[in-house]
Amino acid sequence: MPIPKELAEKLKTLPAAPGVYFHKSADGEVIYVGKAAVLKNRVRQYFHNTRKDPKTEALVREIADTDWIVVDTEMDALFLESEMIKRYKPKWNILLRDDKTVSYIRIDMKSEIPYVSFTRTPQDDKATYIGPFYGKKVVETAVRILRKVFPYYDKPYDGKKTLNTDLGLTPGIEIEKTTPREYKKNLRKLILYLEGGRYKLLKQLEKQMKQAAEEQRFEEATELRKQLFGLRELQKKIVFSDKEFMDISSDQALVDLQMMLRLPEPPRRIEGYDISHQSGTNVVGSMVVFINGVSDRAEYRKFKLRRQQNDDTANLREVLERRLKHDEWDLPDLVILDGGVHQVNAVKDLLWSHNISVIGRDKSGDHSRSAQVRIVVPKKPKDIDGSENADTKSELLISGLGHENLDKNPEADYSVLLLPSNSHIAKLIARIDDEAHRFAITYHTLLKRKNMLK
Repeated sequence: MPIPKELAEKLKTLPAAPGVYFHKSADGEVIYVGKAAVLKNRVRQYFHNTRKDPKTEALVREIADTDWIVVDTEMDALFLESEMIKRYKPKWNILLRDDKTVSYIRIDMKSEIPYVSFTRTPQDDKATYIGPFYGKKVVETAVRILRKVFPYYDKPYDGKKTLNTDLGLTPGIEIEKTTPREYKKNLRKLILYLEGGRYKLLKQLEKQMKQAAEEQRFEEATELRKQLFGLRELQKKIVFSDKEFMDISSDQALVDLQMMLRLPEPPRRIEGYDISHQSGTNVVGSMVVFINGVSDRAEYRKFKLRRQQNDDTANLREVLERRLKHDEWDLPDLVILDGGVHQVNAVKDLLWSHNISVIGRDKSGDHSRSAQVRIVVPKKPKDIDGSENADTKSELLISGLGHENLDKNPEADYSVLLLPSNSHIAKLIARIDDEAHRFAITYHTLLKRKNMLK
């Protein structure tokens, strides 16, 4: 496909510098954000006449314009890319669906002596989570480099001296080099850098260094000078692999969901729901949100049910009725319920009236992590969307893995499908459902404790 003339001229001005690029559609929407060690080389790759997978070709066909931001270092590009993806939520920024590429940095500042770790699944535990970052090895390398400027512990503190103590990679509380309070001050600087505040941090360090020198706190001024110079000298310390040129076709889970539910495009916003209570008391509902397959914790919502009753279908319907009244919240493309046929039937009319697809995850039977994922897919009548449902034989053929149709009644208004636990789609559904369950249990437990203290 030929490149638009204006865009071709613009690409000639791409700099040989690190940065973040923004592919845009004809109406100016940001549809993809990426990072580059050398903008000129990376961005031009999209438009080379080389063989690409079908989805990457589809992305390129949609690109009408490209902008970019030049940064000082590859590390800055890494952190800026994360911030821009969270800001724009581009529809083509879909992760590799092996669940191993997204990474968050976790720092529990409530702990007396925090440590820095990495996780793929943020928890509702009040710790600080920074991310998501794309490319686990790259972000781990970046944070290891920053450790030379802002020493930290990478495991729970046990008071023992280690090789990292001698190398200056820990703050040295174990040898009384610093205090937990001073360590936390340095961790806050690290967090500021990781969240994209590099220039703000540099100004802050310079101001603090001068003030400490004027007040003859020379030891502190020397330490601040080391941090300031250390940050300024962080040049191209990490290298973005060519393999990071994202193969969008690997986002098999969202593509499979599109095929299964016959959606016009992969579902961008998916919401998961669960109900938690104890014999009809402290009844709560949870709503978790995944954008392009990635959890967006800022969009999570919890509901305290107005009627305290031991009726999960009625409780679920109340939650969905209340959720749909919030016009200020974006509507999902797909809703995943923790439940089977009864739960799906209780709310499908509500969701279909808003053109939202729905499935249920029926966990009856085997609850182990390796269990196959059983889902309930309601069949839409023809008059809802003007099309027939796929026949039973062609309903679901995912990545060549197939499925087992447990419902042998062709007249039923739903299908019950069993997905292999190792399939992309099964892993995504299970992760969303498990997150909704965890979020509901957390809120239920909190209410129960509060009521016990009354």
